[in-house]
Amino acid sequence: MRAVRTLLVVVLVIGGLLVAADRVAVNIAEDRTADGLRSSQGLDATPDVTIHGFPFLTQLAGGELEDVGLGIPEFPVSGADGRDMAVEDLDVRLGGVRLDAGMTPSRAAEVDGTGLIRYDQLLKAARSEPQDVAPGVSAAVVGLSHGGDGRIKLTVRPSLLGQELPTVDVLSRVDVEDGELRVRADALPDLGADVADRTVRSVTDFDQALADLPDGLELSEVDPTADGVRITVTGKDVNLSGW
Repeated sequence: MRAVRTLLVVVLVIGGLLVAADRVAVNIAEDRTADGLRSSQGLDATPDVTIHGFPFLTQLAGGELEDVGLGIPEFPVSGADGRDMAVEDLDVRLGGVRLDAGMTPSRAAEVDGTGLIRYDQLLKAARSEPQDVAPGVSAAVVGLSHGGDGRIKLTVRPSLLGQELPTVDVLSRVDVEDGELRVRADALPDLGADVADRTVRSVTDFDQALADLPDGLELSEVDPTADGVRITVTGKDVNLSGW
């Protein structure tokens, strides 16, 4: 009986040591991945990396990680005319992550994530500089906010002969087309002049590509909220080199 108890203690100790070694290894891998992401993507803050699944060392030996989560507080992208924008709270899941010979993530079978573009950031993609829409008449988008019912609200300020007129609100749909965020007005505002619809839409309507997202991620869904436009990004068989 004493021999059995001794053997049980030895097994438990060894098991505990193996678990501890596994957790140390996964923590090291998470830290290295986070540092690499910060460096390769030029991030201001180190992202949060979580390697799911147990045991980690078995996954490592097999050359593939089941599930990796990335939390990036702020990811820079470009708005209109190269103006800097930011996607906040980018939460990305990598599934089926294959490792190269150096045990560095190389490809992911599936990638999906969500993030938030606040309205002051999205405004950088809009026509925020006055645009001529008729002789002596110009207009600019001076504000974006939640419009309710899946819409955003554009605040447009017209000007007549250089004199600012009262702002008008425009409710617009937001959707995705060809991987770009697209904003289209439901109804066009009255700018106080006989202006062609196409000319007014040159102010109210705009597209925004998020080309600076990590390679392989594509914008797939958008959802206007009180805080900003919530985006969903996805990818299949994504090359992780350079992430």
